[in-house]
Amino acid sequence: MSTILSRLMGAAGLVLLLTTAAAASNDYPNKPVRLIVPFPPGGSNDVVGRLIAKQLSEELKQQVFVDNRGGAGGSIGTEACATSAPDGYTLCIISIAHAVNPWLHKLSYDPVKSFVPISILATGPNVLVVNPEAPFKSVKDLLAAAKASPGQLNYASAGVGSFQHLGGELFKLMGGVDIVHVPYKGGGPAMQDVVAGHVKIMFSSLIQTTALIKSGQLRALGTGGAERSPALPDVPTIAEGGLPGYVADNWWGIVVPAGTPAAINDKVYKATQAALKAPSVKAQFDREGAAIVTMTSAEFSEYIKQETVKWGRVVKEGNFKAQ
Repeated sequence: MSTILSRLMGAAGLVLLLTTAAAASNDYPNKPVRLIVPFPPGGSNDVVGRLIAKQLSEELKQQVFVDNRGGAGGSIGTEACATSAPDGYTLCIISIAHAVNPWLHKLSYDPVKSFVPISILATGPNVLVVNPEAPFKSVKDLLAAAKASPGQLNYASAGVGSFQHLGGELFKLMGGVDIVHVPYKGGGPAMQDVVAGHVKIMFSSLIQTTALIKSGQLRALGTGGAERSPALPDVPTIAEGGLPGYVADNWWGIVVPAGTPAAINDKVYKATQAALKAPSVKAQFDREGAAIVTMTSAEFSEYIKQETVKWGRVVKEGNFKAQ
């Protein structure tokens, strides 16, 4: 008799749990939603995060606020997402750094199992920029100067394993040059020092840098896409400018903690797709040189796995060391 009673109580408990989860999903969201950006303000992740948060606020009818949690190549903020309650009130921006960090840092979370991928947002090439006072006017100029003075030129990045670092190391490997990497704690601080002239070179995300190029605060030598960017049509690709075959593209997406109810994930996915279709969002991405990408959540999950394998090889071959 006790066994039957236990089973009935267990079944009743399961029904109650499912009913409570369903009610929470139907009521979602009934309070502000946090969007973690695992880098400091000013970098490409922050630009994308703030752009999408504003539109998601309209789609979800609740404030979506940005919470910058920088450090350790984005892994600190991503860990904060992984350990948050799986209730839909914590979202997180991820980028190419998410695929690199497992190969660089001892993580307390699993980059695949600790999250549910919701939606990829956009992709965008890097751009090779220099301080206007630098003597380089083209990719060929920079290559020639680097070959003439090995180890004497410096380039800034958002940190070891960041998109800026990957782009810079790819340039060095393909160009056969020695340019010293100067890592910062985020793309924003790195960019500030390049604008100030403390470091002359950066392989930045185009979405972070377009406005500074157009204002004359930075000089663009080349973009890292396979084709010229519509945002900077007069700037040649790095491949055109003197380094054939060079291509470096970043990407950004949204994940939630594992265990978040499927019904809530579906709501966030639909809201994200609606946000990406908003004319103002598309226009902003276009102006910044990024291309909106459409994938299902399952396709995005597979994409993350592929990127993790791909960039793991680059990290190993480049002998990257976390700092």
